Amino acid sequence: MTQTLSSERAAALNDAASAAIEALTGNQWPTLLAEALREIEATWQESAEVCADVAWQARAVGNSALVALTPEHVTAASPDPVIWRTYRHLYLTGLRYDFRCRDIESLMNKVPVSVLNEDPYSEALYGFSRLGQSRSDGLAVLHRVLVAAPGHPKTLHVLLHGVWLGTFLPGRAPLLLMLVGLLPNGGLDDPIALFRMASARRALGHYPEALTAIDHALELLPPGELAVHADLVRERALITTAHDLTFVIPNRPEPTP
Repeated sequence: MTQTLSSERAAALNDAASAAIEALTGNQWPTLLAEALREIEATWQESAEVCADVAWQARAVGNSALVALTPEHVTAASPDPVIWRTYRHLYLTGLRYDFRCRDIESLMNKVPVSVLNEDPYSEALYGFSRLGQSRSDGLAVLHRVLVAAPGHPKTLHVLLHGVWLGTFLPGRAPLLLMLVGLLPNGGLDDPIALFRMASARRALGHYPEALTAIDHALELLPPGELAVHADLVRERALITTAHDLTFVIPNRPEPTP
């Protein structure tokens, strides 16, 4: 279930994120964020929400968590579990944004299973590393995470990202659509979810539906997201090209799910 935060709790998390964002050009922003989340005793869900967004912004300004932290921040246990979890979320999310699946897998193999049992978001990142390599054993991780963290948007997006990246996963397109459907409002007000939906519809040969999804994603995307906008435009071009090929190659094989 999706967490419902009180206004005071939401304000505290926003303050923690804002303090880290203001310091993004320096090396202390992960420490500031970790200490702020420890101060309010953030849950794994709250940490995931904040760390995913701050890690994205840090990468955008050229000071990724991969620069500010080290792999040891993931593998070496901290005396404080909230501090360790924050560093783990930040570093692994930085690796995810750079599509470094093997690095995530290698690091997560050094993290105790007991830790993952208490942190479904980190296990989702481990699943991403397997899914993104088109490894079908990642599907078992995916299903474990769905049971442990049903309906948590940031966690679902990690799994979606992994399935989208895993080109040769069996049943990839229907799985993408299933995961999008688990998001709030079926992902229809989420440009990234609509992007994944459009990709799945294209793979299934549902070109009008794919175009509808990607055009809605472009309408919803906030201004200034230039890299994401480029990805959406690229997907739109792929859809129209695939559609046009159905007229050029009359006996083209049917798309595979």
